[in-house]
Amino acid sequence: MSQNENETQSESQSSSENQNGSIVQNDEASNTETSSGTATNRAPQQTTWQMMKGFLFRMVMIYMVTSFFRRPATTPTTPTVEDGVPVPVSRGPSHNLYSENSKFDMLFYLGDDDISPNFSNPNSLMWKHENVEYGDWYAGPTFDSSFTFSTTIQASEALMSNGSIYLHIYMLPRGWLPNRDAGKPEAYRINHKVKQLNKFKKRTFINTVNLLTGKTDTHPDLVKKENSSSVEILSHWHPNLTINYVIDQTPWTQGMVPAPLDQHIQFVADKPHYYPPIFINDYWNLQQDYMPINETTPELNFTLTVHPLSLIKWQFYAAQGMRNQWYSQLLGDGGGEQSDAEQDTLKQTMLETNPYLLALTVGVSIVHSVFEFLAFKNDIQFWKNRKSLEGLSVRSVFFGVFQSLIVLLYILDNETNFVVIISVGIGLLIDAWKITRVINLEIDYENKWFDAIPRITYTDKSTYVESQTKTYDQMAFKYLSWALFPLLASYGVYSLMYHEHKGWYSWVLSMLYGFLLMFGFIMMTPQLFINYKLKSVAHLPWRMMTYKALNTFIDDLFAFVIKMPTMYRLGCFRDDIVFLIFLYQRWIYKVDPTRVNEFGTTGESDDAPAVQDGDGAEATQAIKSSGAKKDD
Repeated sequence: MSQNENETQSESQSSSENQNGSIVQNDEASNTETSSGTATNRAPQQTTWQMMKGFLFRMVMIYMVTSFFRRPATTPTTPTVEDGVPVPVSRGPSHNLYSENSKFDMLFYLGDDDISPNFSNPNSLMWKHENVEYGDWYAGPTFDSSFTFSTTIQASEALMSNGSIYLHIYMLPRGWLPNRDAGKPEAYRINHKVKQLNKFKKRTFINTVNLLTGKTDTHPDLVKKENSSSVEILSHWHPNLTINYVIDQTPWTQGMVPAPLDQHIQFVADKPHYYPPIFINDYWNLQQDYMPINETTPELNFTLTVHPLSLIKWQFYAAQGMRNQWYSQLLGDGGGEQSDAEQDTLKQTMLETNPYLLALTVGVSIVHSVFEFLAFKNDIQFWKNRKSLEGLSVRSVFFGVFQSLIVLLYILDNETNFVVIISVGIGLLIDAWKITRVINLEIDYENKWFDAIPRITYTDKSTYVESQTKTYDQMAFKYLSWALFPLLASYGVYSLMYHEHKGWYSWVLSMLYGFLLMFGFIMMTPQLFINYKLKSVAHLPWRMMTYKALNTFIDDLFAFVIKMPTMYRLGCFRDDIVFLIFLYQRWIYKVDPTRVNEFGTTGESDDAPAVQDGDGAEATQAIKSSGAKKDD
């Protein structure tokens, strides 16, 4: 069995321990085995892109870490001061305080603060893990140097009242005690780490009701009280924790340790040594397994696992910690919890998915992101270089702006994090920019609103008016409205009767947003109708549509192999149907070299006429002279 296999087996065993099982204290840690089981009440899987974008981000983070190793930092460290006299820090390499095959003990104390435990209280010593050999990968009952200790912690009144409890970890020479041997000349060999065992999480209160009855199905404890905050900070408990001591003999130099490892390497003062890194590993503790601490939990089950960790895997975990810090700073309040939820999805995928399928998923997700970027690029390029609007549905462009506006207002009403708001806002600005490409906008300073605000007037472009496109566009939306408005009214009644909302404004946004998610694809049908009437598809942005279609097919692949909401699966398949219709139209409407393409040119002409914002006579004359025709 290899070193990495031993680590993986130990971590999987620790992460799969059943928090609901009965745990009894056992002083002989080497003979203790934790009960395993499958975690229950797992959160539903998110959409494919939400699940994989975090993994892609992690790959970038790991690359950044390795880049730091190739390019060490050059920031000088601050010299220490003794008796007011600066003592220069040694620039030479430092070595691990514990060499290979060194013996040491690990002592675990419980305390009410993060300074030091109460050594006078004999019950504060929770576990004494003795005679550990540094660098031994095959010790213990499972032959992977993994040791577990299980106990039941009696929760104090302070802890059940939103207090805190701390785990003090001491790594010290064989037979030493932290309080007794702190005065020895070699007391610097005592390594001390602290971990807060409880975690404070937000509990959000619900303030929605059925607008018709004024009642809610939410549990009374989760209903927002009048004149109270919408969130409450509660202490939570996880029954499992893993402590890793890193096996590493790298000659680190103080001030030259790359990030994020510099946060964990601690150098011995005035000595050419550094302490063996003690990594408190709660990466595999899923957020859904945390439970609140209150008067109903006087006893807390706790299982502690100790085993060594290699440098490579330590880099991976350290990169995750740095990413979490960035997410918390970037997303602000509530963003960290959303990031934790996304990480839970990734962790479950890594634990439950076949490795070959996981590798395929990662590769396909990278291709998905490339296609998404290319689709965005070609969409901007298409509308920027567009010379003629013949064959394009202008009303669909306006509807796209309306759809983006509804999505933005909906996420603002639901207090989504800042990054998502910025992303949707940029999409809205791009859709609004497209309006300037399909109509002529003018500012009228003579006829002002209330004699103060200039009027904004608009007119259709000549290539849209003088062709049959405008007539077909109006006809398509007239037919579409016969199905659209009844569906909208029906969905609005359903949402009002069976869903809860914060108010009438929220109901309108929720109804429109849900309707767009469910029936938004039908807004692509006007373009199908225009293609049918013109018997042509030469005016469409086929590059952009192809990239989007490829992404849809990738989503179809995920829909088959990964759990996701049913509506998302239906959304993938319905987009496929629309695109297949486009492909069928492209097949039956053959290429006509005399037809005007999306740049206002034909196969018989090399000059692209410009669209005039006035009467458009120049562009119209150029199009007519090129032999453009409407029907084959």
